Amino acid sequence: MSGSDRDSRPKRPSSDAAADDPWAKWRKPDGPAAEAEPKKEFRRDPTVNPEKRPKTKSFEAAPVRAERVEAPVGVSEESPALPEGTLGVRRSATPSPRAINKKPLRGGSSLRKPSAPKSAPVEPAAPTEWSVKADRPERVAKPAPVARPPVVREGPPPEGVRLSKVMSERGMCSRREADLWIERGWVFVDGERVSELGSRIDPNAEVAISKEAKFDQAKQVTVLLNKPVGYVSGQPEPGFTPAITLITLENQVKQSGDPEFKPWMLRSLAPSGRLDIDSTGLLVLTQDGRVAKKLIGDDSQVEKEYLVRVAGEMIKGGLDLLNHGLELDGQALKPARVKQLNEDQLHFILKEGKKRQIRRMCELVGLRVIGLKRVRIGRVKLGELEVGQWRFLRADEAF
Repeated sequence: MSGSDRDSRPKRPSSDAAADDPWAKWRKPDGPAAEAEPKKEFRRDPTVNPEKRPKTKSFEAAPVRAERVEAPVGVSEESPALPEGTLGVRRSATPSPRAINKKPLRGGSSLRKPSAPKSAPVEPAAPTEWSVKADRPERVAKPAPVARPPVVREGPPPEGVRLSKVMSERGMCSRREADLWIERGWVFVDGERVSELGSRIDPNAEVAISKEAKFDQAKQVTVLLNKPVGYVSGQPEPGFTPAITLITLENQVKQSGDPEFKPWMLRSLAPSGRLDIDSTGLLVLTQDGRVAKKLIGDDSQVEKEYLVRVAGEMIKGGLDLLNHGLELDGQALKPARVKQLNEDQLHFILKEGKKRQIRRMCELVGLRVIGLKRVRIGRVKLGELEVGQWRFLRADEAF
């Protein structure tokens, strides 16, 4: 191409000029380049009848949505008009009501309509007569339980005596153990196995137990404890310690032939006979129901021997009253053997053990107990067992 052709072409505005003029990209081109492009005119053909011309749909340009264009730096809001040929809206001197807003919303346009003021919550009108019963349904009273009539069994009473009672009376075991053995099928009556609880038999029938029952009974242990003051023998009240907590390996006095102490031996180990918290001496704890029945049964005749230290002056004839002639809780006491060892010590032998019996007996004759120690139960003596120590009942010992 020749140089003349290059000169005849219209030159584009430089990028520097476009950068200075922010409206350059929307401005119409001026100069000879604009005049060089002739406008195209559409003329109708005069030979064509306009009535026979095919009808065509006319397409109208969709209205262009006017968008708000922010004025560039240096252009005032009060300028009468934008430069000619721009795509924008003409700014007026008076701002439109829509443009007034307190603050632009976060992340949105500032042209959003202001929110309507919140109306105060309408409180419901209180009822004229308000009460708790009006808002709360009345409770329906539950009907009283209907007392069931006693069951009346028809026919003659069942014959015989319960098997567990017969075994307990014969000293074979306790009634609880008997029910357990019967349920396991370890009991035989006249050679026949009995495994139904509540079975009744002839009081003179022959009763035997199996090898399993004998082995189970042989595992049951009985221990002798020298209980200190401050421990309770039975179920303790809050703040008191039961005597069974002293049955540990450290407190055991070992003897030849004793079984090895195991934790399972503490299971079902219960005291047989009471000993007050302020008393000390021999306390028997056993798993064997035969031993418990012999010591604390209703028909027990086992003697308990005590050494009692007293204070005060005994009333005239008080020693005779202690031996026989006193009653507690409206019941006469069984005969006892009481003798005076010295001025402040008595010796008691009883065959019963009511709650705080010796202390209450002494109060009836003008004495106050300041020390009590049990030294024998049946034919088993406390011996040299120290306070807080325990040992197993030997095979050659019996109450």
